[in-house]
Amino acid sequence: MYARRICSRVKGALRGAALLGLVAWLTGCATQGDRRHHLVISCADQQMAVLRDGTPVAWYPVSTSKFGTGDAPNSCATPLGEMRIRKKIGGGAPLGAVFKSRQPTGEILPPDAPGRDPIVTRILWLEGREPQNRNAFRRYIYIHGTAEERNIGQPVSYGCIRMKSKDVAALYDQAGVGARVTISPNPLPQKLLPPPPPSPGADPVFF
Repeated sequence: MYARRICSRVKGALRGAALLGLVAWLTGCATQGDRRHHLVISCADQQMAVLRDGTPVAWYPVSTSKFGTGDAPNSCATPLGEMRIRKKIGGGAPLGAVFKSRQPTGEILPPDAPGRDPIVTRILWLEGREPQNRNAFRRYIYIHGTAEERNIGQPVSYGCIRMKSKDVAALYDQAGVGARVTISPNPLPQKLLPPPPPSPGADPVFF
């Protein structure tokens, strides 16, 4: 009887340890999130390269801050360095959907609506991973859509990374929570530059 009781306790302890291990594994997966995608943003080029498993797969024009780079509170500057996507907001919203305090207002704006400059379409909220960008999350630094698409490609934001609505919607579907984000003051490295457009009249290339 005593041996059976001990055996039952051992089995219970093993089941408990296995359950704790499973919880720890699931928690680790949730914490790590998207480890395949890496967003590299160049303030010099006003361009983003999206890497999947280290290979560039997409390029988008962006707009960083007109106040330069940095992470001081109330600076309206774009922070530099290594970050990650902490939260994603707006999945399924129509292009041009207006957000205020990260909530949809029900309004939908066309690109370049006169006199309007709200956050639209999607929000990817960034979290800093280094001392130089530790304030990014509480400064509400996002990658987000803008109604002022005519200004994309120029540094005109108030700290965030602005994108065209169709581009930020595509990025939202590509990169998950946890994806790595690097913001650099320098041009994109040669290996991350987009391929040149085909010459007029050139034969098509098939892969």
